[in-house]
Amino acid sequence: MTELYSIPDVAKLFALQESRLRYWMQTGFVGPTVRKQNRFYYTFRDLCAVKAAKDLLAAGLSAQKVRKNLEALRRSLPGDAHPALKLRVCSDGENVVALADDVAFVPATGQVVMAFNLPALGGQVASLRQRQRERAAEEDAADGAPQAIVDDATEATLGPSAYTCFIEACAAEARGDLGEAEALYARALDLDPHLAAAMTNLGNLRHRAGAVDEARRLYERALEHDPSLAEARYNLGNLLEDLGETDLAIAELCRVTQQAPDFADAHYNLGLALVRLGSKARARRHLHRYLELDASSEWASRAREYLAQVAA
Repeated sequence: MTELYSIPDVAKLFALQESRLRYWMQTGFVGPTVRKQNRFYYTFRDLCAVKAAKDLLAAGLSAQKVRKNLEALRRSLPGDAHPALKLRVCSDGENVVALADDVAFVPATGQVVMAFNLPALGGQVASLRQRQRERAAEEDAADGAPQAIVDDATEATLGPSAYTCFIEACAAEARGDLGEAEALYARALDLDPHLAAAMTNLGNLRHRAGAVDEARRLYERALEHDPSLAEARYNLGNLLEDLGETDLAIAELCRVTQQAPDFADAHYNLGLALVRLGSKARARRHLHRYLELDASSEWASRAREYLAQVAA
């Protein structure tokens, strides 16, 4: 059985703020790959990617290079990566290599800015679990709330003010203060005009307010700055569908499912758009994939109803 780790677990393990992990997850940078009962969990393979991201950013690499390295790392690691696996992960900032022995890889430049052993990382995880068990045995549940983690590091490509504004905007949106959220997203973009995640979230708010043209421009700007940002492309596809531009909407949602095969909602919306288009075989494929990814959601019964309609 695969052991799963919550966002608070991972924050403690790597001395990162939970808000930082949620930001990475929201922007598609690095995040958990398992969703259960509307909560997200990290596998050990995901932990390797988080550690690599933290180490590479701390070494001063750009977000673009880090993203490239993370993609290479995911390709290098087997799907069932486990702490006992004898791998060493190394990077010179341009390439990531995973070796199946105990010899550290030294790139041609002679500079290794990130290297870690999976067994060592597994030991860190085990230590975290042991400390949690010891605390649980010693403390009452009322006194067991986790302490805030102090993390002075900032994103390599973001000024701290832009990052802070973005996080505060997300919090304002979560509590329903949409006016404050809009102002904070706009402030984040004033400080960092390339912050695609802020463009995406601001686009969502403008779309909800009925400012469709402005929302579309924000999504398109976000994708100009970060073409791999699946959330921006997903929202653009939904907006195009609302405008009746079904062919364009389907094209964008198809790209989302290609870039992020586990993006459940993209499969669902794409399946519905294909149902309306009359493309039954393709609709079935994406609705089935949605149910594989999120069979217990509130939309699962609707997906099954649509599947029944296109069963013939």
